[in-house]
Amino acid sequence: MASGGKRKVNSAEVSSFCSQVELLLGAGLPLDMGMETLAQSAQGTEYASLYDSVSKKVTETGSLHEALKEDERWPAYLTEMSGIGERTGKLEQVMKSLASYYDRESRIHSSIVSAVTYPMFLSVMLVVIVLIMVTRVLPVFRRVINSFGADISAGGRMLIQVGSTIGWIVLIVVAVLILLILIGVIMMRFGAREKVLSIIRKLFPPVGRIEKKINASRVASVFSMMLSSGFTTEEAFRTMPSVLSDEETIEKVGQIRKDLEEGKAFADAMSASGLFEGLHDRMIRMGAAAGREEQVMDKLSGIYEEQVEDGIAHLISIIEPSLIALLAVVIGAILLSVMLPMVGILSGMM
Repeated sequence: MASGGKRKVNSAEVSSFCSQVELLLGAGLPLDMGMETLAQSAQGTEYASLYDSVSKKVTETGSLHEALKEDERWPAYLTEMSGIGERTGKLEQVMKSLASYYDRESRIHSSIVSAVTYPMFLSVMLVVIVLIMVTRVLPVFRRVINSFGADISAGGRMLIQVGSTIGWIVLIVVAVLILLILIGVIMMRFGAREKVLSIIRKLFPPVGRIEKKINASRVASVFSMMLSSGFTTEEAFRTMPSVLSDEETIEKVGQIRKDLEEGKAFADAMSASGLFEGLHDRMIRMGAAAGREEQVMDKLSGIYEEQVEDGIAHLISIIEPSLIALLAVVIGAILLSVMLPMVGILSGMM
């Protein structure tokens, strides 16, 4: 049953849903009764109909997997993992791991939204202020200067023209950048994600480095989660592509799986993929030697998540003062372009 373009359930809500299912199962409640309880608790929220649908389907089929599969608003990875959990009798453990995974996804998503939203807000503010300066303030100054009845020198005229030109140039450049960002967001929402990210990686290398860390965090998190739920290494890498969206990372995971099937050691396959940094490859090698792959990958997931948040914060710390400085310079240049000729005229009249 398609969801007819309805908004997908966000990561924070998915994490909450998984936590509640895990708690209900841990308390010994049958799945159908647990889902009925969740549906009742969701009444009055935007997810009320969604939870009602899941509850009714679970009552009919006895399967959470079948219920989630009915509505495309649930993430495909959640649906697939719930089916695996039911088949292996480890649904409670799977839900617990999924809650942690989607909680991390939610934090990363919030960081990315903050990194994009604030500079966009500053850029729009810059466009509005410069537009007002060029179309409203400059003409007023020109009329004031003309009202003195004094001739403006060639240098004064040039300054006024330069100020106006700077304003229009900055206005056009920033407006074009905002338009390109909006086009990129729309393209990513309609299936051209890889093409947009490829362009961004080439134009802004720091963004590419952050994206690589995000993908590394996801791979480590999914692998740790699946091992903790009782799945084998081969099963983990076979399932992993369903949660990844970056084609390059999917190819690397596929190569790891192929290497493992050919008998290559786990640590060697991971190192050859280039997914993780050298120091972290050594951590994986030590973890594999001690039989603690799950713990090491969980640790790496947290490390990369912190690095992503730090990287985004660093980008914001650069972009924000740069935009403010640009705004100050442009406004200062526009004001000086009219104030200096005015001062020259006033000096000549005294």
